[in-house]
Amino acid sequence: MFGLDPQTLLLVSAITFGAGTIKGAIGFAMPIILMSALGSFLPTQVALGLMILPVLLTNVQQATRQGMGAAWGTARDYRWHIAMVAVFMFVSAPFARVIPQPLMYLALGVPILGFALWQLSGRPMTLPIHHRRRAEVTSGIIGGLYGGVSGIWGPPLIVYLLSIGAPKLEQIRVQGVVFLLGGAALTVAHLASGVLNAQTLPLSLLMVIPAFAGMQLGFWLQDRMDLAQFRRWTLVLLALTSLNLIRRGIEVMS
Repeated sequence: MFGLDPQTLLLVSAITFGAGTIKGAIGFAMPIILMSALGSFLPTQVALGLMILPVLLTNVQQATRQGMGAAWGTARDYRWHIAMVAVFMFVSAPFARVIPQPLMYLALGVPILGFALWQLSGRPMTLPIHHRRRAEVTSGIIGGLYGGVSGIWGPPLIVYLLSIGAPKLEQIRVQGVVFLLGGAALTVAHLASGVLNAQTLPLSLLMVIPAFAGMQLGFWLQDRMDLAQFRRWTLVLLALTSLNLIRRGIEVMS
């Protein structure tokens, strides 16, 4: 069935449902969860192709939960971050084969882990209002530079949103808008590359169902978290994401 035996298909669906639940509750980490879990028993290209449509369409769901008007407003309000990510992805992409991947994973994972642990220790870091534009541009540049060489551009945005104390719904929506743009580019790229093909495209489309179901459960959980709980769980997930990047860096080196 879809190139997988029934037991494997059930396992893939359960993992996708779990990843959707976490994304619905906190707003990020779905690609990392899917690639880490599915890549342990599926070929890498199959795992990558499978996750593309669930990631793309759940970002549509996340970005537009408060309506298209709110999503467009968010794109306008954070246009500097979005623009810098787009520009510097193109700047850094040619260096993807030159810069050692372990270095990139460690250089991103270590400082973000430090930030998350610092915040979790009860010593929050906030940015003065007059520094917000500079911080927005800087986080976009960093996200773009890392995104072009590693395909990971989300953590700098999350650090920025936590630093300025963005409200919960705004943070979720901003992440959805920014990740949606990246997900659209990823979809187009892998339709061209052949990763999305006759086997993986139907399977990817099928996995949208458990992903959407997980998102609904995640939204239910998100609505019941106050801002302090939401920020704490965001920081915990950010720390775990950073640890996974550090693990990948060490793994590739060994």
